[in-house]
Order: sequence, then C-alpha cells, then structure tokens
Amino acid sequence: MDRLPTNLQTTTYDVIVIGAGINGAGISRDAAMRGLKVLLLDKGDIGSGTSSWSTRLIHGGLRYLEHGEFGLVRESLREREVLLRIAPHLVRPLPLLLPIYRGAGRGKWTIRAGMLAYDALSFDKTLPRHRMLSPAEARQQAPGINSEGLVGAAVYCDAQVEFAERLVWESALSAREHGATVITYARVDRFIFEAETIAGVAFSNELQGTTESARANFIINAAGPWIDQVLSQSAPGSLRLIGGTKGSHLIVAPFPGAPAAALYTEAQADRRPFFIIPWNGNYLIGTTDVRYEGDLDRVRIEREEVDYLLHETNQLIPAANLTREKILYTYSGVRPLPFINQKEARSITRRHFIREHPQYRNLLSIVGGKLTTYRSLSEEVVDLIFRKMGGNSPECSTGKQPLPGAMTSDFKIFAKEFRVANSLPPRVSERLLRIYGTRAQEVVELVSQDPALGETFSNGGDALAAEVVYSFTRETATTLADCLLRRTMLGLNPSRGIGADVAVAEIACRHLGWSAARAEREVSDYRQYHLR
Repeated sequence: MDRLPTNLQTTTYDVIVIGAGINGAGISRDAAMRGLKVLLLDKGDIGSGTSSWSTRLIHGGLRYLEHGEFGLVRESLREREVLLRIAPHLVRPLPLLLPIYRGAGRGKWTIRAGMLAYDALSFDKTLPRHRMLSPAEARQQAPGINSEGLVGAAVYCDAQVEFAERLVWESALSAREHGATVITYARVDRFIFEAETIAGVAFSNELQGTTESARANFIINAAGPWIDQVLSQSAPGSLRLIGGTKGSHLIVAPFPGAPAAALYTEAQADRRPFFIIPWNGNYLIGTTDVRYEGDLDRVRIEREEVDYLLHETNQLIPAANLTREKILYTYSGVRPLPFINQKEARSITRRHFIREHPQYRNLLSIVGGKLTTYRSLSEEVVDLIFRKMGGNSPECSTGKQPLPGAMTSDFKIFAKEFRVANSLPPRVSERLLRIYGTRAQEVVELVSQDPALGETFSNGGDALAAEVVYSFTRETATTLADCLLRRTMLGLNPSRGIGADVAVAEIACRHLGWSAARAEREVSDYRQYHLR
C-alpha cells in the first residue's frame, strides 16, 4: 500500500480506478503509461478478489466457438500471445488433452472442426497446432483415463498462469512505476457529487480507521462482482449490471492415474467444460458454474459442488478414487458476468462490456472480463477516456513493454544465467524465477546484504527469509495474508501456509521490527481468514 499522499485532498487525478483486480490493475497501468495521473483503490489487497479465484488459464476460449463468439475467441488468442511475450515468467504454454467419448455431446468430427477453427483464428500463434489422436494414442498420453467408449482425443496448447495473483500485482507495480498511486484496504463508501457530476470519492482507510476523499475527472468502477454495490451506495436507481455465477475448485495431491498434462473434457452430469490441471505441485479440479445471489465476501463451495467435481474426476479417471478426505483445500469465487434474466449460467457471454452511465458522463463501469483479455480491455477503456477528454490518445504500449518481472530481452537466457550466477539450491532458484522473474535478482541481493536472510523456512525448504522482507519492503505487503497469499505464494501450498505463517511472523520480528503482539495478531488474523 502506498502511503496516503500529503496532497491527496488538493490533488485532482485524471482517473480514480475502484478495484485492484486484474482489470483495475491493467487499466491503471495503461492509463499511467499514457501519462494520466491515476489513483487505484481497493477495499482489500491487490488481486485478493475474483482474480485469485479462477481456473488460472490464459486461454482462447475453445468452447466460445459453440456460441458463435468468434470475435472473443480471436481476441483471446491474440492476447494469449501478448501475455506469453510480456510475462513469460508467469504465463507458460499448457498442453491439454481432450478425450472424446462415444455418445458425448461433442463428437469426434465436431471436436475436429472446432480445433481447425481454433488454429485458424490463432494464425499468428507461437504454440503448436492441434493433433488428433487414436484411442491407443490417447491412452498413451494419459494412461489413467477411462477407456470405455473412448473414440479418440485431441491435443492442443493454451497457457497457464500458475500464480494469477502475481500477474495482478505486477500490473499494479508497473502502474506505480509509471506514477500511479495505489492504496489498498481503502473501501470506497460513496461518490462525491458537485453540480450533478461526480467530482471524486470518499473512502475508508480500513487499517487506520480514518475517512479520506480524493478528486478526479473520471471514475472507473472496476470492482468486479461488487460493481453494483459501489453503484448502489452512490448512485441509487442504477440498473443492475452484474449477474455473476459461482465457480468452485478443488486442490488435491497427485493421485493414481493423475495425468502428466492437463485434461479438458465434457462433464457427464451437465456437459459443461471440466478441467483436471497439474498446478503448483498438485492438481486443480474445476470448475462449477452456479447462479449466485449470496454474500460476495463469503463465497464458499457447497456440498453439491464437491460431489459434482469428485464424481466427474472419478468417472474420467477410475483409479483416482478421490474422496472428500483427499481434498487439500477448495476455493470459490463469483464471475462478474452481465446480468441476464432467464438464461442458462454456462451460456452467459464471457465478453466484457464498458458501461457508460448517461446521467454521469465521467463514470464507467467494467462488466465481465477475463485474465486472458484484461490488457485489451484496459486499452479500450483508456482509449475511451481520451475520447471523452477530447484529446488525442497516446499510443498504447502495454502489449509491447514487459511486466516488471520480465525486464530482459530473453527470459530463458536470463534464467539460465541466474541459475549459474547464484549459489542457491536448484529448487530455490526455480521457485524464485517462477514467482519473481527477473526481480528474483533483487531478492538475492538482500541475502548478499544480510546473509541471515538466506535461510530457508518453508515445508518444501525452498523459500528464503529474504522473500518475507522483500514482500513488505519492496512489494507493498501490509498483512501476513498479503505476504503469504499474494507475494510469496506460500499460502497456496498444501498446508495453505499454516506453519509457514508462524515462521514468516518470526522473520518479520527479527528483520522488520514486528512486536511479539503484532506477530501473534497477524497469525491469528491469517488463520481466521482461512476459516471464515
């Protein structure tokens, strides 16, 4: 979190962005890079909402072809290439095996046609083209899959963002490096009106217990599922924009028959897309797609969703025999999809919309959006802001300039040299590279300044004490949850960071001046966060 600027009350920003998820962070980055004065606010930490609850794919949206959304597929495939280029440390190619079964809703020729269209729409891609496999070849690729009724498979390539939280964070970091002010734990309470226009926002500084205000020429409501809440507090009578659906996931340890590559199939129960994906040393299984009208701050997986995900996995991989007891943890979130009455959840468009408000010329609300297309959405929003300002828009360069962790002409060469230059165990080097990218060198430099920071402390023996100091001093972490869940990523390990939380708090006491009372409070708050 940036400190509150001393001139906050007297500054007029060009843009205030509400919500530091992937869309808000991306918009802030683009706007700042084009010279606008930006203030980014979030009621929690950067990337602590919807962006951390996805299936963690950077994909072209193969299934969108069924709904005729060719434009969205083309945009997604183009943006996938951009992210592979500007964030190679976070976004990596992911082969997927799509088994085809007799009697399924999508037969072999339908899949083949879809794959040909997918390749055609990604004519400028760097990833391999699809291949069609015989049943024997499919079983060779994934020996554990159910062979009954198997008529073949398709293999194609998309991409995975293992730690989506880091993608959000680096977008926000880039915005800060280009002059944006980023304030977390800043809950926007209301708009400030002057002469029937929105002059700014009033927000609560949740950590300090104060109320602040800031002025701006434009307000961007990028609060994800909370968009309508922001509007209802300040603009009563606004039409409902969000009709989100809940998506839930299971995280399990490697199991009998677990595939080496990701599996993408059709769920037998409802024929919706279903994934089993190697992730962070374990497996991510999901997702569900359920209408949701509950508390957006208390989204939980339901028993029926657990049963659905376990049943579909065991059907596809009979030897898995997964039970509730084998689940390491779950996570759920609400997709900020457009509100549409009487429409099946899975058929609601995944396109994004920039909603203008006729009564407030300087307010824009962002509906929908995906990790894959956040950058192009951001470009559209900033282009629109410049049009509304009546001036010429500087060229957007977010698709060309790498994110902070990829600041090198060739990341593969950097990684190779990093491994050789630093006398770190291989598992430590690999961890640093896949989380921090080129900024891993900055973490290592802390160790050279204080050798005590070279100690490892996680269950896997691969996390450095320096990462804790780095997250609080260089990456704006404010709480233990920020450090574990969205900076060091230790909170996504099988233990969910329980155990590591105590070790991190002890490191903070030794190196950051935390008191014993604060350490105890932070650990307690972190564990309550997981139990809520």
